Amino acid sequence: MSKFLFSFKFVQGLIIIFMLSPVVIFSQNDEKVRISPKAIVQQTVGFTDVTIEYSRPGVKKRKIWGGLVPYHVVWRAGANEATKIIFSMDVKINGKKLEAGSYSFFAVPTKDTWFLIFNKDSNQWGAFEYNEAEDALRIEVTPEEGYQQEWLAYTITKTSYNSAIINLEWEKLRVPFTVEVDIQK
Repeated sequence: MSKFLFSFKFVQGLIIIFMLSPVVIFSQNDEKVRISPKAIVQQTVGFTDVTIEYSRPGVKKRKIWGGLVPYHVVWRAGANEATKIIFSMDVKINGKKLEAGSYSFFAVPTKDTWFLIFNKDSNQWGAFEYNEAEDALRIEVTPEEGYQQEWLAYTITKTSYNSAIINLEWEKLRVPFTVEVDIQK
């Protein structure tokens, strides 16, 4: 009888362990669904790979420009980590040289003009530790009226054998800049 009781309790114990194991296994997962999901856009222009890694905030009935994203303040050009742009070869951005590499991409929006910043410190969270001394390039661009875009998106358009236009699109605004590559090298 005691042998049967021992076997029964042993089996009961195993059943409880197997029933609780998913709780233990799944409680170890610290990953959470991001409110602003990650995205990657990649395009080859000439021989150069252009990659943009960013997070996509939503409008969600909020005032974006001059509200959630204040004017005259450095913004991470996305959500969560700073947006990252990677060029596999040297490029020209709106005609200005930028060496191959990985850059944090920031913007300083104003009502009529934006300043786009390619910063050498490519592993930043937001713009909290942005350091202007690390800027590799800063350009001035004019935003354009766009279509309603609920979730921030980067698009690469008008791609040719040696150039493309990168657009930051969100709410009803599009902020374009040109990337040119040297295909003679």
